[in-house]
Amino acid sequence: MHIEQGETSGSSRILTGLGRGLRRKCPNCGHGFAFSGYLKLRTACECCDHPIGEYRCDDAPPYFTIFLVGHIVIPGVLAMEQSGSPSMMLQLGIWIPVTIGLCLGLLPFIKGGVLGTQWAMRIKG
Repeated sequence: MHIEQGETSGSSRILTGLGRGLRRKCPNCGHGFAFSGYLKLRTACECCDHPIGEYRCDDAPPYFTIFLVGHIVIPGVLAMEQSGSPSMMLQLGIWIPVTIGLCLGLLPFIKGGVLGTQWAMRIKG
């Protein structure tokens, strides 16, 4: 495999793209912001003019977010249930806001990670 100057190998390119994406930065340069809003991708990077808007990361980020949040919340629910059998209203009052907060908090960063991985694997459209 021929690697051009300034280009990294496959696995380090994935780690680079993933790291930049998790920071919500342009996966190409790592300096410009990849998002113009909460989840809206910019059409192009403000620093390197890389066409960020060409990447389609629509369904994967919510799936990965729900997967991750489920693995955080369910053990908490089970531990709380085993430790003292709290009322259903207390459980709902705690775990619904925690679940919503985690989903909304993690989703933009996971979308950035998916964007960075797509950049690393050269998947567009």
